Amino acid sequence: MAAKRENGSILQFAPFQSSVDEGFWHRLSSLKLNKFRIDDSPIPITGFYAPCSHSQVSNHLTLVAESLPADEDEQSSVPAIASGNRNRCSVPGILYNTNTLEDFRALDKKSLLKQEAKKIWEDIQSGRAMEDSALLSRFLVISFADLKKWSFHYWFAFPALVLDPPATMVELKAASQWFTLDEAESVSKACNEWRSSNSTAGVPFFLVSIASDSRASIRHLKDWEACQGDGQKLLFGFYDPCHLPSNPGWPLRNLLALICSSWNLKSVDLFCYRESRGFADLGLSLVGKVLLHGSTRDHKDLPNAVGWELNKDRAVPRSITLAKSMDPTRLAISAADLNLKLMRWRALPSLDLDKLASTKCLLLGAGTLGCEVARRLMAWGVRKITLLDNGKVAMSNPLRQSLYTFDDCLNGGKYKALAAVTSLQRIFPAVEAEGVVMAIPMPGHPATSQEVDGVIDDCTRLHNLIDSHDAVFLLTDTRESRWLPSLLCANANKITITAALGFDSFLVMRHGPGPLPNASKADAANALSDEMESLALSNREQQRLGCYFCNDVVQPTDSTSNRTLDQQCTVTRPGLASNASSLAVELCVNMLHHPDGIEQLPFYRTFACVDSELALGILPHQIRGYLFDFSQMKLVGRSFDRCTACSLTVVKEYRERGLEFLLQAINHPTYLADLTGLTELTKSANSFDIDWDDDGDDDGFADI
Repeated sequence: MAAKRENGSILQFAPFQSSVDEGFWHRLSSLKLNKFRIDDSPIPITGFYAPCSHSQVSNHLTLVAESLPADEDEQSSVPAIASGNRNRCSVPGILYNTNTLEDFRALDKKSLLKQEAKKIWEDIQSGRAMEDSALLSRFLVISFADLKKWSFHYWFAFPALVLDPPATMVELKAASQWFTLDEAESVSKACNEWRSSNSTAGVPFFLVSIASDSRASIRHLKDWEACQGDGQKLLFGFYDPCHLPSNPGWPLRNLLALICSSWNLKSVDLFCYRESRGFADLGLSLVGKVLLHGSTRDHKDLPNAVGWELNKDRAVPRSITLAKSMDPTRLAISAADLNLKLMRWRALPSLDLDKLASTKCLLLGAGTLGCEVARRLMAWGVRKITLLDNGKVAMSNPLRQSLYTFDDCLNGGKYKALAAVTSLQRIFPAVEAEGVVMAIPMPGHPATSQEVDGVIDDCTRLHNLIDSHDAVFLLTDTRESRWLPSLLCANANKITITAALGFDSFLVMRHGPGPLPNASKADAANALSDEMESLALSNREQQRLGCYFCNDVVQPTDSTSNRTLDQQCTVTRPGLASNASSLAVELCVNMLHHPDGIEQLPFYRTFACVDSELALGILPHQIRGYLFDFSQMKLVGRSFDRCTACSLTVVKEYRERGLEFLLQAINHPTYLADLTGLTELTKSANSFDIDWDDDGDDDGFADI
């Protein structure tokens, strides 16, 4: 029962209730990961509520996705907060989102509530609440977002200034019983007009003025002085979210504090505005007379405040878990990106996840190296992966090649490229993976007349695949199978990474740029004079890093025929592929983030040479590793002007003759050596006796 006082009962209020849409938590999670990170500063938010619209259900203060401030990158995807929406009156709030659950529990809730109550009190004292009455309904939320488990702990507070002594309710009844028929009709019309206007629909506190002729008008609180007149009835109105017939809603508390502070009134008539089907419902709305027993007009001290929301009648926070309700693929994407986004909080703010996600990677070879590289690319956030291989999964593969299982070996084995894609999609459904079953044409493996058309198709297809990707990994298990991709990548100036294995050693290297600008820039190159073009190409050759074949003084040939079983298979120590694959992917990611990309020359001396802004570190040319003594060397190899894959002579020949050149290189065992001058160089070398000088300077790095 309501407590009794002389001349009425102590006025009691129905508590405000909160509601949080799932979209709010999703946006908070995104902002926490991508923008706020470890910053736990207060966040301004906007809540929404509306007058009660059902006789059995109160309206809640609701948070939705657009309650949070819009990020610059989200301007187009997050709706702006619309003004004049009759169903969503906006009120300002503040969010304290902590970094740990312990911090959430340790927050000084009494102090936080007092801070927000002080803001309301200052708005009343300064007159700002008269201009913008929504300030009277300020609210507070504390939260902790556990982004690993997709669970959220939170607690709302609706600060209310306490009147001392409390106000008493003399009479409270349905508005339809309080107004005359003419007054009721006029009040309903005025309220509907107020609620339909874009300029006033979101103003939750107002005055209802009824003239002696029963005509009603709705005015702003600041117009109180102007409403004083003979024979006028004046009521203080507010959007009441409560449905109860015997209690007004929580927003009335701070309206009474404003009345006591602004005017020396002993009693006021209140209008608790409620609706039905979008229009004023005076049968549901309430009118009551309230006695005010003390004035705070001359008191500047902050009144006491209450307002923490109860959870099932207990003063404890609420929690919600969204993992079960989320689409599994979306949950997988969020979980996969979590570690990468956390890198940007402290360790690597410059990490460009959008660039990684949009980079298209072509993996030539889906064996031991291809499987490992694909998985590590996905771990870095690369989502577009194409695997090319013409082999099938053999019984010996699954133990070393991590994307295959025993079932992939049955019935003659599945094609590796296709089985690898299926496995990647099982691991991470959001990956955009494609498998290409195709053999790579190779020098030393001549094509018969029946095979020529197929070889031409394969060359064309590989050319198009390399052109349509951003980075290419050469992961095949023979030397000659890397020749055509090396040439095509040099021609297109693509990021190219080679990983090769020995028994207990490996090589990981990035290819330098090609000797010519991209074909798309040919017109610009043609505009140069022959002399200037020759000079530019000469300078480029002097600085260019080499490719996989720049160390060779012989052209690639057939390395698989007439070999014993151990020579035909890639016999390596089992841990070697993981090491090489990891370094290959790390090298690619470094190149993607370096401002000079493929053109960047490696460092030569010490870490002091490394730009401090390059957070991912140095960008070496070659890394050679040895498991025998667990050592690694970083080497630099310049481009070779007689290289059979990336030299100016070979690339120009390919651009001029195209497929005809490729067929000649594939079918004739000495053509590339003759074209580049390697044949002549070999003859010259054989005609001299060379005395090796072992006393040369050694600067710690080898040019090979």
